[in-house]
Amino acid sequence: MTSDSLHIAWLGAGPARRESGGVPGVATELLDGLGRLGHRVDCFIPSDEHPLPSRLLENVNVSFVWGPGKWRWGRWYSRWPLSASVTYLASRSLAEMRLRRQIRMRHARDPYDVIYQFSNIETLSLPARMARTVPLVIHPELHTAGELRFLLAERRLSLRSQPRHKLLVAAAILWLRTPVQKARIRRAKLLICISSVFREHLVRDYRFPRERTVIVPNPVRLERFASVERGLAEPPTVLVLGRVAVRKGIDDVVAVARALHEQDVDVRVRVIGGPGQWSDYTKLLEDLPPANAEYGGRRPGHEVPAELARADVLLQASKYEPFALTVAEALAAGVPVVATSEVGAIDGVDRTVVSEVRPGDVEGMAAAIVQMLERLRSDAPDMRRRARTEAERLFAPEAVCTQIAAALEQLVQQTPTPAPQAALARGGRLSEG
Repeated sequence: MTSDSLHIAWLGAGPARRESGGVPGVATELLDGLGRLGHRVDCFIPSDEHPLPSRLLENVNVSFVWGPGKWRWGRWYSRWPLSASVTYLASRSLAEMRLRRQIRMRHARDPYDVIYQFSNIETLSLPARMARTVPLVIHPELHTAGELRFLLAERRLSLRSQPRHKLLVAAAILWLRTPVQKARIRRAKLLICISSVFREHLVRDYRFPRERTVIVPNPVRLERFASVERGLAEPPTVLVLGRVAVRKGIDDVVAVARALHEQDVDVRVRVIGGPGQWSDYTKLLEDLPPANAEYGGRRPGHEVPAELARADVLLQASKYEPFALTVAEALAAGVPVVATSEVGAIDGVDRTVVSEVRPGDVEGMAAAIVQMLERLRSDAPDMRRRARTEAERLFAPEAVCTQIAAALEQLVQQTPTPAPQAALARGGRLSEG
């Protein structure tokens, strides 16, 4: 337990329905970890109540407040990806507004020390008065300025894969959200950045003060991935795991597969993932050379460990990637990584198990894959142990949550206590207005 127990209001993305990866999985690890450190966390979720991992329900320091939402899959408004994205944002916004009263009431009865806004930079849940008196911490997973930049830069690729109107609607939504995020993020007293490269984007695009930032990587539930000290498969598998969408370097993945085929490298490139909210690049994968590459389609989160258990190298060719949980998960599974310098998750990772290349450098990616395979042929079990050790060192939930808790405690200690909270601490009463 930490020296000071904080009372935290958690806003933004909520935890997974079951043990899994992705942003919901990160939320699960953070909530459980902060609760185990002794901090009391009230998690305000803008949706109908649904099942949660048992360890969260059993954590006495974590509680949940639900904001009813009427959005559902399979309805007329959610049958297509773009309409689903637009209507989900609208429904979520209404649910966030409904949560405001609950947040105010709970703060009046038992004041919060800090507001922790996870994943989303903008939210309608936060009461304006609280934002002026309680320190706000924002922990974003991406920002719309970056998404918009690459959506426009890759417009020709996008138009090869999807209708023009889809690109225009997506660009309009991101364009409208960007100035909102730029204004909202400046209200934060502390910005938790999931990588150094992402911090540079946020400081540059939103002009956020660097001195009010701290870098803490995303956590990964290591138990999901077996540390298998296996040799090199024949032929070896290079896995590309993640969304087949804008900024993920899908065109470079196709080019790398071709380059490896032309060089007679004995390897199999396997692409796993589905389209994103704003874009669908799956049509580009029709150009994969069938002799050495395949597209396996989308896979549910619980199948990711099995995919990694069969992989030898992970390729992350992204041109903008604040973190990339797939990289952290690959290392946890003992799989070395070839990634671009824009991938945040390679921060501080031992370069014997990670090769860094420039975004768009197809020849560099192909050469790095060949070199990584040579290292694996020399001593695959040792390489896999080192990859797992790096994941344990950098992404273990206990280590990540301890860093975040320390940053929150320091922030609260440096923030003057508002008069109403001071009065309440002395036994006074605070109106719910």
